[in-house]
Amino acid sequence: MSARNVRPRRSFIFTPGLRPEMFPKALASGADMVCVELEDGIAPRDKPVARSSAMKLFESPQADDGIERIVRINSLREQFGIADVQAVLGTDTPPPALMMPKVQTPDEVVLLDDLLTQRGHDTRLHVIIETNAGLEAAIDIANCSARIDAMFFGGVDMAAELGCRNDWEPLLYARSRVVHAAASAGLDAIDVPYLDLEDPDGMAHAAVQARDLGFSGKGAVHPKQIAALNEVFTPSADQIARARRIIDEFQAADTGLVVIDGKLIEKPVLREMHRIIAIANRINAEPGRG
Repeated sequence: MSARNVRPRRSFIFTPGLRPEMFPKALASGADMVCVELEDGIAPRDKPVARSSAMKLFESPQADDGIERIVRINSLREQFGIADVQAVLGTDTPPPALMMPKVQTPDEVVLLDDLLTQRGHDTRLHVIIETNAGLEAAIDIANCSARIDAMFFGGVDMAAELGCRNDWEPLLYARSRVVHAAASAGLDAIDVPYLDLEDPDGMAHAAVQARDLGFSGKGAVHPKQIAALNEVFTPSADQIARARRIIDEFQAADTGLVVIDGKLIEKPVLREMHRIIAIANRINAEPGRG
C-alpha cells in the first residue's frame, strides 16, 4: 500500500453513477476531485445499474491529469454498501479511491481496508463524518487506516442528526472536531458543499471561513462554483515561495527543525508545505497557466 497522497483537494464535485456520460464533463469542470455517486443521489431501484456503470468507467486506463477520481459507495451498514464493496472486490480494475459515507466507528474502515488488502487493491479511502457517533469517534476513525487520505464533513446530515440549523455557527463545533481529527492523522479536511447556487458571495465567504478553520477544500453542487472554490483554496505566490524555501531548508539541514526569518519551523509543517507545492504544480499544469 502506498503512503498517504499529498495532492490538491481544493474542490470536489459529484457526478451520478447512473449517467456515466457525465463523467468526462465532471473531469473537465476544473475540480480537483470528481466523485461518482452511488449513495444519496441514486434511488434504491437504480443502485444496481449505477453500480455497474460506475465500475465500467474504470475498466479503461485513466488519464494522468492530476484529477482525483473517487466513487462514493453506500454505507457498509446497508445492503447496498455491501453490494458496492463486492463489486469493487470483484473487479481487476477498481476505482482509485472510495468515499465512505456515514462512518460511525473505526471498525467499518478497518474491515474495508482488510478486504481491499486481501484482494490486492491499492484503492485509497475517504471518510465522511456526518453522524453524531462518527463525530465522537472522529480521531480514532482518522487514525485507523493508512489508506485514508481525506476526511469530509457532511454538514446536511450532521445538522439533521443534531437538530440544529445547517449554518456556520451552529455547526462550528462539529466542523472544528473534524478538522482536529483530520490534523491528528495528517489528512486533508474537506468541507460540505454550499447549497445555494444563487448566492456566489455567500459561497465564497463560507469557503474562506472553512479555509481559515483548517479545511483544505470544499465541495461544489454545480460546476459554476468550482473556479471560486479553487481561488479561495489556492495559496498566494508568497505562500508558495515560502513553502519551497521551507522544504529546501529542511532538505539541506536534515534535522527536525530549522530557523527561517527568525522563526522556528518544525518538521510537522512539511506536509502542509508539500500540499501547497502540489497545488502550485496543479495550477501550472492547467491550460493557460504555467
